[in-house]
Amino acid sequence: MGDDQLFEAGMQVRREVLGADYVDRSMAQAGDFMAPFQRMTTEWCWGAAWTRPGLARRERSLMNLAMLTALGKPNELKLHVVGALNNGLSVAEIQEALLHATVYCGIPAGLEAFRAANQALQDAGAFKS
Repeated sequence: MGDDQLFEAGMQVRREVLGADYVDRSMAQAGDFMAPFQRMTTEWCWGAAWTRPGLARRERSLMNLAMLTALGKPNELKLHVVGALNNGLSVAEIQEALLHATVYCGIPAGLEAFRAANQALQDAGAFKS
């Protein structure tokens, strides 16, 4: 695939996983400085990696939750919790992924991930009353 094809494929997957409103807002607010980063991220991450046939989107979401926990990136984790919901993961599966990551990443990383995920799940209305 060429760069334009990767970008278009990436935009489709990115919108489906993260939500079209979020993606379109990110692209519109990028400005001249951030625009190349947005394009590269869309091509490489969403176009080249997320469109590969080897893993389902659910599996990719689980991996992202674990990696973002390990990296200590709560803001990005919040976004990917929403993506995980969009990819069909349940709240219980997200919880299990974070518990598993906590064992390998440590309690401070797990606590930060749980706090971020809890907020994202609340904001998404994922908790049943």
